[in-house]
Amino acid sequence: MDELHVENRPERSRYELRRGHELIGFADYRPREGGIAITHTEVEDEYEGRGFGTRLAQAALDDARERGLEVDPLCPFVAHFMRLHPEYERLRPE
Repeated sequence: MDELHVENRPERSRYELRRGHELIGFADYRPREGGIAITHTEVEDEYEGRGFGTRLAQAALDDARERGLEVDPLCPFVAHFMRLHPEYERLRPE
């Protein structure tokens, strides 16, 4: 998985997980004052069940944390990931 990278694409309101130029998955979000709402996460069928969604969610949350943003996890996958990893729970809006 070392050749994977996640990039924030604000012009498309999403984070993209890529291997080289190949799109593996994405996490859509809506900007909000002081934060983002992650609305949907999707990984291409051939990559499901191999940890790519986790890598994408973690990178998106790490980026939001580094930028001082709150995260409203409307996507069930991201909400579940945050519950499993309490260090990200502090990103939720109060």
